[in-house]
Amino acid sequence: MLHLTADSRYRLWINGHFIGRGPERSWPASMAVDVRDISDKLTPGRNRIAVQVYSPGYSHFSHVHRSACGLIAWLQADSEIRLVSNRDWRVRRDLSWSALVPRVSIYGTGAELRDLTRVEDWTKADVTGWSTARIVQPPAGPIWAGLRPRRTPLLTEELRLLSHPWETRLGPTLPDRDLNDPHSSLRAAYSTCPRAEIPASLSAGQTAIWVFDLGESRVCVAGATITASSGDRLTISYAEKLHGDDVLISDPATYCRMRPTDGTTLRDGRQEVEGFTLRGGRYLVFRLETVRDGLPAPQFHVRLPSSLLDTRPLPDLADPTLNSVVRMCLRTTLACLQDGFVDSVWRESSMWLGDVVAQSFALLALTDDASPLQLAIDLAAEGMADDGILPSVLPGDVPAYVITDYNFSWVELLDVWSRHPGRDDGALLLRHWPVLCRMLDRFAADVGDDGLIRSQPGRRLFLDWSPMDRSEPNLTYNLRYLHALQLAAGLGTALQAPEVAGWRDRAASLRLAILSTHLGSSGWQESPDGAAASQLALAFVVLTGIATGPDATILTDSIIARSLDPEDATQAGKLVLASPFMHHYVFQALHKVGRKDDIDRIIALRWGRWARTGLPTCWENWAIDFPDGSACHGFSAHPLGWLMGSGDRITRAPNPKNGMSQSAGTA
Repeated sequence: MLHLTADSRYRLWINGHFIGRGPERSWPASMAVDVRDISDKLTPGRNRIAVQVYSPGYSHFSHVHRSACGLIAWLQADSEIRLVSNRDWRVRRDLSWSALVPRVSIYGTGAELRDLTRVEDWTKADVTGWSTARIVQPPAGPIWAGLRPRRTPLLTEELRLLSHPWETRLGPTLPDRDLNDPHSSLRAAYSTCPRAEIPASLSAGQTAIWVFDLGESRVCVAGATITASSGDRLTISYAEKLHGDDVLISDPATYCRMRPTDGTTLRDGRQEVEGFTLRGGRYLVFRLETVRDGLPAPQFHVRLPSSLLDTRPLPDLADPTLNSVVRMCLRTTLACLQDGFVDSVWRESSMWLGDVVAQSFALLALTDDASPLQLAIDLAAEGMADDGILPSVLPGDVPAYVITDYNFSWVELLDVWSRHPGRDDGALLLRHWPVLCRMLDRFAADVGDDGLIRSQPGRRLFLDWSPMDRSEPNLTYNLRYLHALQLAAGLGTALQAPEVAGWRDRAASLRLAILSTHLGSSGWQESPDGAAASQLALAFVVLTGIATGPDATILTDSIIARSLDPEDATQAGKLVLASPFMHHYVFQALHKVGRKDDIDRIIALRWGRWARTGLPTCWENWAIDFPDGSACHGFSAHPLGWLMGSGDRITRAPNPKNGMSQSAGTA
């Protein structure tokens, strides 16, 4: 059993064969350790273990880096430690990888710039001239004090050969291109090279472009085996949608600053080119620039990682539209599942705390494995700020993206965990109870004289694509806080926790403040004397129990009518339509009052129009015509859970075998 972790990412080879990558995303103070059974990878006699460790030199929305690459590993055989990472290991900086690592986007890791004229076959190389490994910290040092087992299954990778391009283009190489900016160079080449068949032989100074369509957005890393001349350039890029008849090569001048493009200078002869970082998209774009005549004979490929979660088959539904929606949401959910959840496979591979609410609900339709949910809960608790606020990106050193209502999402995740049929960690709630108490106490400091909370300086109320009013005191924001207090009180009741009475008092006071401030003669208002309440706010009025009986019926009738109105744009006199993401809360409210048939009708209309037009995955918003809008977003796939009965499963009593013992509850 090989135990291995690295700061921040590694790729592993044994005897020259690629084994896999890792580790699972984690905070530096609590690094995840992968454990692999390599029994069938070893041979009698001497074996070679080779690890490539990568850091772009800065933190981003998926990893928080220390200042240098490093790893720790040990090999266990027959219950004995037979090999450890010590000064017997040899190390070398791979000079084929540039130290210049420009960002791919505001979210992601760096673009990879390589020069294969400086490469060596290091997985099999003679290492006698390599340097002795430097011991940064011994195993007992503080860096390694927080090592933990990996929580989610290891990824498996399918290697798929690409043989039928969606389109090809051919033209002259443009002069004065910036080798350190392969994305801008690709954009220019793609727009100027006409569609054409690519001949077997290319002349000096030509640019050939091949585009392959995976059929849906996938997490992947593309590569090629190609014959080249020294100085030829191969560019590999990823795109997700079309603009007219062309692939939309993202414009880095737009707000996400997307440029998911890697550039490689080739050497003489046959060689393989493949990036280190998992990227994602539907369209894979390869561009070859030649300096001499040649026969490149390219063979393109893509690696497609998948989580090894045990999933169950889904039954077919009688309604063909809803059945198509199920399959669309299934593809989206699986595409956005790696080492935990990610929201978008193309624009970012980030795990946002709020997104996990909808994503874990969808996943429950496929499996009882709760490990991705547990990972999100744990990472949020481990990343708590000094003032008690939880991080919004897991893990991530991005204080500008602290979304305060995601703290309320974390309470929702704890509530789902308490009812999840697959949970096997009865101590999780107790372990994180101090975090929950401290976080909710922090929000008590935000209460104004009117009894309502306001935003925290430098932080956002909530993050959503709908154009709802954000003025304060904000109805939706306070309702989400009320909902969190109610859920926390319910969790505490099961534990006989002393904090419950205080939370119930806060919830009662907040409920009265909401009624006195936001319910006027003309109905609910998003802010005092401001815009009318949004569809999302009305859903929370029902979900929190402020509206019951006939009042709840009136509100849910208006909520349903707005969702069944096919017009997406905001119009005078109409409720502001909730985004696909926030429709999860709309459906929660409808489920609470027993209106499942109406949930199905809304899904058939709104998600059904995507499925009927053949879209393979769920969009980020009702329209994604803005430049960086994502065509595959995990949080929009929650109808999978609603159509497969996840709502009924998590509202039942927890499985007794997984329940909290009375002794643990009172400890």
